[in-house]
Amino acid sequence: MNLSDKEKDQIIQSIQNNQPIAKELIYKMYADEEDVFLFWNGRKEDVTNVALPFHHIEHIDEPRKEANRTQTTMFDLKGRQKAGWHNKLIWGDNKLILSSLANGPLREEIEKEGGLKLVYIDPPFAVGADFSHTIELNGETATKSQSVLEEIAYRDTWQKGISSYLSMMYERLKLIHNLLADDGSIYVHCDWRVSSYLRFMLDDIFGKETFKNEIFWLYEKPTSGLVKQFPKCSDNIFWYSKSKETWVFNPNEIRVPHSQKTIDNFKDGLGGSGKIFKSGKNYGELNEKGKIPENWWLIAPAYKSIREWIAYPTQKPEALLERIIKASSNEGDLIADFFCGSGTTAAVAEKLNRKWITTDLGRFSIHTTRKRLINVQRELKASGKDFRAFEILNLGKYERQFFIDDLVNGQRKHKEEAYLDLICRAYSAQRIESYASLHAKKASRFVHIGPLDMPVTQSRVQEIFEECRTNLITQVDVLGFEFEMGLQPRINQEFKEQGVDIRLRYIPKDVFDARAVDKGQAKFYDVSYLQAKPLIKGKKVKIELTDFVTNYTQDDIEDIQESMRAGSKVVIENGQIIKVSKDKNGIISRETLTENWHDWIDYWSVDFDYDSKKEIIRIPNEAGEIEEQWTGNYIFENEWQTFRTKQDRTLEFISAEHEYPKAGTYRVMVKVVDILGVDTSQIIEIKL
Repeated sequence: MNLSDKEKDQIIQSIQNNQPIAKELIYKMYADEEDVFLFWNGRKEDVTNVALPFHHIEHIDEPRKEANRTQTTMFDLKGRQKAGWHNKLIWGDNKLILSSLANGPLREEIEKEGGLKLVYIDPPFAVGADFSHTIELNGETATKSQSVLEEIAYRDTWQKGISSYLSMMYERLKLIHNLLADDGSIYVHCDWRVSSYLRFMLDDIFGKETFKNEIFWLYEKPTSGLVKQFPKCSDNIFWYSKSKETWVFNPNEIRVPHSQKTIDNFKDGLGGSGKIFKSGKNYGELNEKGKIPENWWLIAPAYKSIREWIAYPTQKPEALLERIIKASSNEGDLIADFFCGSGTTAAVAEKLNRKWITTDLGRFSIHTTRKRLINVQRELKASGKDFRAFEILNLGKYERQFFIDDLVNGQRKHKEEAYLDLICRAYSAQRIESYASLHAKKASRFVHIGPLDMPVTQSRVQEIFEECRTNLITQVDVLGFEFEMGLQPRINQEFKEQGVDIRLRYIPKDVFDARAVDKGQAKFYDVSYLQAKPLIKGKKVKIELTDFVTNYTQDDIEDIQESMRAGSKVVIENGQIIKVSKDKNGIISRETLTENWHDWIDYWSVDFDYDSKKEIIRIPNEAGEIEEQWTGNYIFENEWQTFRTKQDRTLEFISAEHEYPKAGTYRVMVKVVDILGVDTSQIIEIKL
């Protein structure tokens, strides 16, 4: 450290006076043989190393079971699921996901597949980007606001400007570097806003000598006549390998056609010899497969293609990902995208016979990707090509446990009290004592706070009901992160008739952010419920979806009416989507756009034998060994599904027929995803 005694004294004095150290002294403190290094406010070298178990939400093995499907022979495997690795669509914070992949049992599975060969990421690179999405309904559009958790992620990314963004990216890029195979590559997509910063950061993490290319994606977009500078019609993609010596590059897989001018030059100048000469130099042979593309790629944006456009704000064209995946991976390789958006990387990977892992924080992103990948499975199956099953994962209760442990700084004996106090504060309820199952009171309603790490069960609600009836309590809110399937209909019917109004409400994950709680931004909302009935004929069963009820509220319609100017706005309140209009005289009118419950359904699916597959997780025991445990839950096997797409808004309400192998009692699970991207499930017991 080349510091004079005077400079050392200046640093000590600044620290003692709680003043910032002069930047030039900071640079000298960290100076080494490098004459340039990357430093920003908040930079930390340590990264998260937590390894949380993954919770299995859903398994999609076949695109859908069709009625009267036949198989030509016992060994006909055309258009069937490939054995082995199941692709993974993971919902949650990609920092915790990456850390759990790198440090947990799933790392072993990744290594068995040859390691992670390619990562493409398209992280947020514009202040103003968020997780909201547009809902189209009966000719009108509404905006589904981002959840508070998503808003927090946005604030954490941009709160202090570029320094916050760099801190977010630095930890994730270091985790990706750890996870990549030795001959793996990363492609980082950005634009002019952050490209210079990310280039320095990638040099810092991967090493300048591993830099391969800066690729310029060029595209056309509409521009107005009134411009004061050149239109910004390009993005940057940085390609780095993990190793200085070995990486994958397949030039012959990405050749593009020669221009007609090049072809004509060879024909005219060679007399059919296949070579061209200028000033005595041999310019070689013209490869009939085309030329290797330069580092500028002219590819139309996704919205230009009616076939692939799904109206997702950050959607990238499949042609762009196809070139990257073909260039830097081989068939059967495992690739990943940790900011998956609309799922373009996974969709192209599946079509190109690559295995994939993809993640996103946004619930709507996960739902959009699920529908898109099912469509890809259907297309591959219809064309007689094999496809691979995929599973939807999250960190579930383990993520919540991590948050609460962090909240109380590891003081486990205080965890339960801290948890109850936290939820009460977020719900604006007052703690109460002397009840066995009632924890708080909010206005005239009592409050039960469900457990952190398991669903609220029927037996728990029964206990709450009995205590309320004994103490002449008529109103209670039951808060929970998860609820046992089929709970809502019984509560609505039986308990209310006996004098106790029990309302089930979801606790949002947003309660774990103190800023959201302090500002009253954590919104609790009522559990939706669905009704479905079996249509039984012998051992054959169809499922009919008959009703869906939601009380979801996003907006305060009265506040909006007061603040809005002349015009119209679409709002979501108490399970209705309403168009509010105000004319120039201030006269307000309302039009309900959700005409019936059908309008709320975006997707629904069926598992005809829900008890067929237990959820097994792998966790370390006290000896540090990995052991398998049954969580007590089952994995939803998505056997049949119907959903709306941008091109086709129709929906079926009776499933295809399923034939059971023998008589008996079975549990069928029905899952609905509404137009807001929220899941609701119901279990139906059938006897054959």
